[in-house]
Order: sequence, then structure tokens, then C-alpha cells
Amino acid sequence: MYFILLLFGIIMIGYFAGIIFFTGHAGSFSFVWLVLGIGAIVLAVFLKKKIWPDHIPLWFRRLFITLVCVGGLLFLIVEGCILSGFSRKGPEGLDYLVVLGAQMKTSGPSRALQYRLDEAADYLKKNPDTQVIVSGGQGADEPVSEAQGMRDYLVDKGIGPERILMEDRSKNTFQNLTFSAEFLDKEKDSVGVVSNNFHVFRAEKIAKKAGYQDVYGIAARGEPFLQYNNMMREFFGVLKDFFVGNM
Repeated sequence: MYFILLLFGIIMIGYFAGIIFFTGHAGSFSFVWLVLGIGAIVLAVFLKKKIWPDHIPLWFRRLFITLVCVGGLLFLIVEGCILSGFSRKGPEGLDYLVVLGAQMKTSGPSRALQYRLDEAADYLKKNPDTQVIVSGGQGADEPVSEAQGMRDYLVDKGIGPERILMEDRSKNTFQNLTFSAEFLDKEKDSVGVVSNNFHVFRAEKIAKKAGYQDVYGIAARGEPFLQYNNMMREFFGVLKDFFVGNM
């Protein structure tokens, strides 16, 4: 167990370092990998020096093990739900697509957003009667609104500007879908919600909670190296939206 925990800790810290190398910065959530890694190494040292379990009260050990087991089971259930959205594509001939926003950089859409837009562009080219709503406001570190950047990208991809509607006020997924609903009839129109694969399950559930009656998730690919980080972050996103009543 000592070597397993030590190896786990080294891998987690290495992944944290890899995120910094891959993205050029450490996002606030990515520090969870550093914390997990340090925690695993500390526990490994405790086992090596027999601090655990010899000097730890029995009640605390039982509580810790119970919390780990319950948390692990919850994690597996939620991650299973998240994985269920990876293959969603939606039927042909939808009335609308809603493309959920992600970070805009000075050079253009982030890679995650490009994947969403490329998936949307492919669908729109195959379904010329489908309109698209690009949804996302402007963050403090973004040169333009996500909606504007998304519109420009789709136009460059050959999608006619007359097919593109812009929702540029939203700051999160719930607002994306709530504000985008102002452009369509939630009860009658068929709608595809486009996002990265790890986000589709939550996005589809939020859309249904927001009143969309005929809605389908459409999964774009995710960034391969960051997939573990995104899946972990999405776990907490699902829990948050569930407990605040968004899904």
C-alpha cells in the first residue's frame, strides 16, 4: 500500500505539472491534483512510519474510510452519467443548434471551443435549414464576447451569417441555455446543444430543466491531455448544478 500511495501521489503531482506545461498556467481547479498528490504522499509516509493506523483514533479511521467509500461510490456514479454523454450526436434536421461558449483568446477560440464550433459547422453543412445560436458573454480576460468570436469562426468556416444568432450576455451554462431560449420556442422547436463530450450530460439536463421539450446533446471532442482534469471538474459541476436546482 505504501508504494501504491507513493506512486499515486507522484503521478498526481506530475499531472499537475503537465497541465501547467500544456496550458501555460495553472487554473484554480487544477490545484486539486497537487492537493491529491501531496495527500497521497503524506498518507504513504504515515503508513511507512506506522503513524497510520497505530497512532490514529479508531473512530477517526472509521469515519475516514466511510467518507472515502461513500465519496468513491458517488464519484463513480456521477462519472458514469458524464460518460453517457460522450457519444451523443442528435438527429438530423434539428430546428436549432445552441453552441455553448468557452474561452476566447486574443488569437481566437480556445481549442475546446474550436472543437465545439467544428462539430457545429459539420452539422450545419449537412443540415442547411438548421439555424445556430452561439451563446457566451465576454469575460474580463477575453478580447471580445464568446458569441462574437464564435460567429466569426463559423462564418470563416462557410456558415452563412444569416443562419447565426448571437446570445452574448451569459456567464455560465444555465444562463447560456436560459438566454438562448429567447430566440426559439422551447416547447415546439427541436434543439441540439453542442459542447465538449465531458460537458454534454450536464448541458442536456440543464436544458431540460430550463424547459426545452425536444432537446439533444451533441458531443464534440475534448482535449485529450486535459480530459482527466475536465472530467474531475465536471464531477463537481454536476453536483453543484444538482444541488442548486439547475438540473
